[in-house]
Amino acid sequence: MQRLKTLAIATAMSILTSTAIVAGPSFDTASIEKITGLKGQYTETEQVFKISRPRTDVQVNVDNWKMPPFMGLTSWAAFTSGQDHLMMMGDTVLFEDEVNPVMSAAFESGLEVTALHNHFFFDNPKVYFMHIGGMGNEITLANGVKHVYETIDAIRKAKPEPQKSFDGEIPSISTISAPPLEELFGKKGESKDGMFKISFGRASSMHGKPIANAMGVNTWAAFAGTDDKAVVDGDFAMLPNEMQGVLKTMRGGGINVVAIHQHMTDEEPHYLFMHYWGKGRAADLAKTIQKAMKTQSP
Repeated sequence: MQRLKTLAIATAMSILTSTAIVAGPSFDTASIEKITGLKGQYTETEQVFKISRPRTDVQVNVDNWKMPPFMGLTSWAAFTSGQDHLMMMGDTVLFEDEVNPVMSAAFESGLEVTALHNHFFFDNPKVYFMHIGGMGNEITLANGVKHVYETIDAIRKAKPEPQKSFDGEIPSISTISAPPLEELFGKKGESKDGMFKISFGRASSMHGKPIANAMGVNTWAAFAGTDDKAVVDGDFAMLPNEMQGVLKTMRGGGINVVAIHQHMTDEEPHYLFMHYWGKGRAADLAKTIQKAMKTQSP
């Protein structure tokens, strides 16, 4: 009798295990494949479905070596179930002229951008990696990834070779008028050789010591060129929950994001930093920067 009970329990466990294996993912992977046009792979142990897209359209050389996509030039997006939604995370291989249009495409689709950086030195053309994420359902997230990839395709179809500069010239002699910018920012800045720079410190601490503006915990903007043909570059200090608002506002004003990373590891609160580059009228650029600052906590 005991033997029969043991056999029955073992059989039931075997059926349950087989059912779990057959069940596979709890979300619609077929829709993800259909929308993106990419075949995916399901990792049962982690319950993750992943699609990938190697960059084969442009040859990349790293350290004077023709680099195959297998060695790290492949975009991907991975999907897994959360408590009440589907979660997506991905990494997207981009050339310099693709980064900002693709970032805007991600925002248009309701996705988040969480990092932007390089993986190589001596790469030609230069390659950047933009991390994306989102929460929602299969249809929404897959369409977001599709929009990101279609934006890349449209850029390369229009110009097969990546651009080597942003559109618009930068005057060789700088004559930026400081007073209008100081009035707009509500703070005195620094002028030098016709250029203008302004900085806004933020509060943090490290190893029990307060740190702020002078230690690099700041948002700053530097202007060169002329009032009508200006270039601005700078850095944004952002708390993690501020980053999406800042990025969306900067892109909405046409300012290019060129890096998103951390500068420190043990500060409290922890800051992320975004570097940017923009061209246009100095006042318009300043208004976009100020607008982005207003999305942050006081």
